[in-house]
Amino acid sequence: MTINTIAIIGAGTMGLGIAQIAAQAGIKVLLFDAKLGEAERKLQSLAKTLKVLAEKGKFTQESINSTLSNLLVVNELSQISKAELVIEAIIEDLSIKQQLFANLEAIVSPEAILATNTSSLSVTAIASKCQYPQRVAGYHFFNPVPLMKVVEVISGLSTKPSVIDTLINLAKRMGHLGVTAKDTPGFIVNHAGRAYGTEALKILGENIADFMQIDTILTQGVGFRMGPFELMDLTGLDVSHPVMESIYNQYYQEPRYRPHPLTRQMLNGNKLGRKVGEGFYRYEEGRKVLPYTPSLDEPKRDPTSVWVGADIDEDKERIINYLIENNIPIDKSSHPNSDSLVLLAIYGEDTTDAALRYEVNARQVVAIDPLLDFQKHCNLMPSIVTDKEFTQQALSVFSKETSNNRDKDISTSVTIISESPGFVAQRVLSMIINLACDMAAQHIATPKDIDNAVKIGLGYPYGPIEWGDKLGPQRILLILERLLVSTGDPRYRPSSWLYRRAKHGISLFTQQRTF
Repeated sequence: MTINTIAIIGAGTMGLGIAQIAAQAGIKVLLFDAKLGEAERKLQSLAKTLKVLAEKGKFTQESINSTLSNLLVVNELSQISKAELVIEAIIEDLSIKQQLFANLEAIVSPEAILATNTSSLSVTAIASKCQYPQRVAGYHFFNPVPLMKVVEVISGLSTKPSVIDTLINLAKRMGHLGVTAKDTPGFIVNHAGRAYGTEALKILGENIADFMQIDTILTQGVGFRMGPFELMDLTGLDVSHPVMESIYNQYYQEPRYRPHPLTRQMLNGNKLGRKVGEGFYRYEEGRKVLPYTPSLDEPKRDPTSVWVGADIDEDKERIINYLIENNIPIDKSSHPNSDSLVLLAIYGEDTTDAALRYEVNARQVVAIDPLLDFQKHCNLMPSIVTDKEFTQQALSVFSKETSNNRDKDISTSVTIISESPGFVAQRVLSMIINLACDMAAQHIATPKDIDNAVKIGLGYPYGPIEWGDKLGPQRILLILERLLVSTGDPRYRPSSWLYRRAKHGISLFTQQRTF
């Protein structure tokens, strides 16, 4: 089915954004809003925005004229009767959407597709009051629509495959990537995004690191555009916390989605984030104000020598090469000398358990997260009994100007955290990857669609499935298995998708053969 005319119900930010990309694609758009005059005002606002963009060279005047000529405001629902597709982008209220869809069925032809831009409600539930539920689907865009070039296409329990095909083709025509998803809580993006914030909150709640340290590790060390606490402040806890609770409850208290009491307390205290001037950070005139933090400028002491232990040989080799490049003496004995700094590159453990496993004196030990590029950002973790002198030595080793950054006259940044099984990055990344694997196992979406939706919708450096392959499925499995044993918390249980592929040594993109 070729779509030539679309009706959009709701002229808010999302509705107007969808209208814009459809009109730019040469599709006739009928824009309706229940508030009289609202659609006309929003259309005038869009025209001004496009004019400014044209002045900046983003659009030609000809393309703007063509876009605006495809947009028509209608004041009565009866005027959309010829539309082949209706997209609703109204309030997130199930009963109101159900009533709207019932009204639409009395107006449009039986062949017209009815789509909802819902981000949190069940497509099946919205369609349940319709005479023809097989033509109802989810069509979830992201804000700002013209820039976020992905749309989730959700099939309800009754949706015909041809409807999904039509919407996927239409997305491509509008310059967006359509990714198909099951009608499950959070669909793809809001589902996959649960791990980032909830695990960071758990780490904060355990007093492993403060929110600034966690943000620093995950941006500088891992490559996220924003730290989880910066992101929650930007989104607003009045938006993000209810989503956490909703998905947790819709999955019947699945531990992987467990929210944290802190955000509920902050929500109750109106510490919502940037919009009110205070959340995790403070804001003045919309700009983040960094709190005073004590510096790590304690006297650094170069080590007599460094003894290195690592769970994976390549990590040990990488650390030893770094030490050699920086003229740091290496203790090559089978067991560390009593005055040597002991560096352990470990996964999924705290420093105490690692010291016991390696049979070394915990007072000499500082653990290092080998998941990070420690020449960009280094995350160190002393044990609770590590002598301060050895912590200072480790700080000295990794805050040096290295051969890779000397020309830039900068030093490696270092974050020292309290003992935790799995460090910060290991815990957050393993949860992101494991959750995506579980989504693939449930056939919520294909691994490829999960990755594409997350990269575009959330701005992650890699799709979570791709990230798991990059880091190595066996490594992620090791982290999760040790976290599960150490904490006893079922949130860390490995997905069967991850477990089997890690054991076979194959890519996480590998799908089950069908017979």
